[in-house]
Amino acid sequence: MVFKNIVVAYDGSQNAKRALDVAIDLAKRYEAKLTIIEVIDTSVLAGMGLGPIPGEVINEMYNKAKRDVEEAKEKAVNSGVKNVEAVNIEGDPAAAIMDYAGKTGADLIVTGSRGLSTVKRIFLGSVSSRIVHEAKIPVLVVK
Repeated sequence: MVFKNIVVAYDGSQNAKRALDVAIDLAKRYEAKLTIIEVIDTSVLAGMGLGPIPGEVINEMYNKAKRDVEEAKEKAVNSGVKNVEAVNIEGDPAAAIMDYAGKTGADLIVTGSRGLSTVKRIFLGSVSSRIVHEAKIPVLVVK
């Protein structure tokens, strides 16, 4: 299989950085487009019962996400990937990543593993687990 359009889910975590390294390697190997995507999930704050979320908190979430993907893009470019895009979108992370991948014709999603225990995964789920089970294209989970 040849990959021409790779999406990597990114959040700046150690697992995401490992996933980025693998995605960079694959993008170079296949001369593929690499899109680094970070999803801003503001609903997680509302779900904590914090009431109205101050604008500066939401702005900081967006600023962090923008910094994350721009740093990741710079790493990819410096590593020799010729076609790199950095994207931030808002929404449910797993759904947003799969939706973006579908709309842009991606043929591989690379994501880091969260390493949740089985019990936590049953109750909480995880972004990578949802993507693996629901995506219509190949998914590579990097541990």
